[in-house]
Amino acid sequence: MAALTLINIDWQLEANANAHHTDKYSSTELIVRRGQGFTITMTFNRALQTGESLTFTAETGPKPSLQAKTQAVFDISTTASNSTWSAVRQSTDSSSVSVSISSPANAAIGRYKLSVQPASGGSASRSTLGTFVLLFNPWSSGDDVFMPDSTERKEYVMEEFGIVFTGNVNRISKMGWNYGQFQGDILNICLSILDKSLSYRKDPATDVSRRNDPKYMGRVLSAMVNGNDDNGVVLGNWSGNYSGGTSPSSWNGSVEILQKWKDAGFKPVKYGQCWVFASVLTTVLRCLGIPTRMISNFNSAHDADKNLSVDVYYDESGNPLNMGGGDSIWNFHVWNESWFTRSDLGPSYNGWQILDATPQERSEGIYQCGPASLIAIKEGDVDLDYDSPFVFAEVNADRITWTYNIRTRETKPISSETKSVGQFTSTKAVGSYARVDVTNNYKYEEGSRKEREIYEKARTKLGRVHGFSATSEKRPEIDQKPEISGKFKVDGSLEIGKDVSLILVLRNLTSDAKTVKVNMTAWTIVYTGKPIHEVWKDSLSATLASEEEKQFPIKITYAEYQQNLTSDNMIRVTALCQAESGIDVVVERNITLDNPDLVMQVLSDAKVNEPVNVEVIFTNPLDQEVKHCMLLAEGSDLLKGKLKIEMPSLQPRQSSKVPFEIMPTKSGTKQLLVNFSCDKFPDVKAFETIHVAN
Repeated sequence: MAALTLINIDWQLEANANAHHTDKYSSTELIVRRGQGFTITMTFNRALQTGESLTFTAETGPKPSLQAKTQAVFDISTTASNSTWSAVRQSTDSSSVSVSISSPANAAIGRYKLSVQPASGGSASRSTLGTFVLLFNPWSSGDDVFMPDSTERKEYVMEEFGIVFTGNVNRISKMGWNYGQFQGDILNICLSILDKSLSYRKDPATDVSRRNDPKYMGRVLSAMVNGNDDNGVVLGNWSGNYSGGTSPSSWNGSVEILQKWKDAGFKPVKYGQCWVFASVLTTVLRCLGIPTRMISNFNSAHDADKNLSVDVYYDESGNPLNMGGGDSIWNFHVWNESWFTRSDLGPSYNGWQILDATPQERSEGIYQCGPASLIAIKEGDVDLDYDSPFVFAEVNADRITWTYNIRTRETKPISSETKSVGQFTSTKAVGSYARVDVTNNYKYEEGSRKEREIYEKARTKLGRVHGFSATSEKRPEIDQKPEISGKFKVDGSLEIGKDVSLILVLRNLTSDAKTVKVNMTAWTIVYTGKPIHEVWKDSLSATLASEEEKQFPIKITYAEYQQNLTSDNMIRVTALCQAESGIDVVVERNITLDNPDLVMQVLSDAKVNEPVNVEVIFTNPLDQEVKHCMLLAEGSDLLKGKLKIEMPSLQPRQSSKVPFEIMPTKSGTKQLLVNFSCDKFPDVKAFETIHVAN
């Protein structure tokens, strides 16, 4: 009898993809999820005889081994196993055999090679069937990333677009983002990211064997999404000058960034800031099957010296000084939460885990952050892995404001705030663009006794590690109560091209008359709070009667700030108020200026493979011409790549209407994003949700 020889393999791509929720990937390769069976049909040169069986080998990585669980050898059995690889015969039709192959729920994810060897009296050779990709499985209760709620799975694994919350505590804004985790070559690029990591380069076999663990994967990817140590995906730049690359605020999605990284021979793409790192990490983790969402934290602390307080310095003119040893408070910061269990910490720490790919501080020698358990952060368990002190400080540090006398080099603490850091912590609602406030997931209510207890618990734990006393280290006594209070009120609209009108409101808190000297400055800043350029300064003196409140109007003209505004559109106004008693008060307000509106209209219903007309209208709000106008558009399954339209210059107050066409390739809910730029407005954005019918 002829030796049993494999003639054909049918991977049953469509049926398996539907069963494994992988039908959205753009691939001709089988993509399946772990802990769940997939069916293949093999055709041989003849029928299998009684006593003949088949032995399968599945292996991944450069040095597959049974011991490392990167190789599995298994025969056909009667029942599937939850804990090991198994094959169960489904049907036999003359020379064709259908087999359901199952992987354990804790198998390493990645690209596998599958081969089969007929076992009979004679010696038959092993035939390679081909390759398939194995992913995490949030649908399977045995998987570390299991997410029981189907609407949450749809949002945090399957949704290809979302929004990012930015701005400041006074004005939260949102922009669209195209994650595109199922597009084109993205899955292969995500697998390449793993193979380019420092962990893989040091020890490929061990790295591949640890790819079963979402904790390990999250940590490795938080390092690889930034380009700092390892030729990762995106290079950060917070200087305000982005020449030689793309300004971080110009990106609308992750697909172009990941594709550029690959096309450049895996060299970091220039440039990113926090929301870019977080958005790319969302794409990669969702692509690999780990439920992930974006978190925006307002007044977010960067506590460089791990003492849970952030020190902010001003000179006597009210100018910001770079003296806090790297400490800063960002207007907002964006990171990720991913959903998985914590076998290393215990089940009470399961659920959302914080990962942060923005390179801020080194952890174990490289720029990576997390996973930190969200529950550990709320409970002040800052001694638990990974990077909990840094994350705890982002939402919970105290802010201490100091003045610095440049002549005498004397520093003086003037206020300590326990409530200003970590406000309006936000994420996108499941199934809508609404903002959900998750601040209470991160800390007990500000001002409550429990919140202070947790803060002191965290300080005590950190003090043991870093050798300071929880009561003494960097806790200046602010012995005198302020005699005056102040605040900036906005007077009118805050729009680029218009003057900024504010009112400084000063109030005497005592029953005696007080004379106050006020030094005021305004600086353009990056959203991290980094000052770029002084654009305005002024001073005033005033006498306030007993408990009197006075208002002082302030105007910063467009001509003053226009040249030095960064693409963040942010200005920080500061007033250093000195009472005659010598007690100082700092009044500060961050202002975000609104871009003009970009109006996008979808002019007809969208159907698969039928062109849809879209119109974008921009009106120049200035009294001067705007030049170098360009419109960019993108959207997964709506446009192939990025559409680029050059537009003529616009005269003062002139409107321009730009028509273009999109061609949907798949049905479902999609997002179309547009970005208008010119010499006076770097990135004006709009997005529209489009429902595509079959």
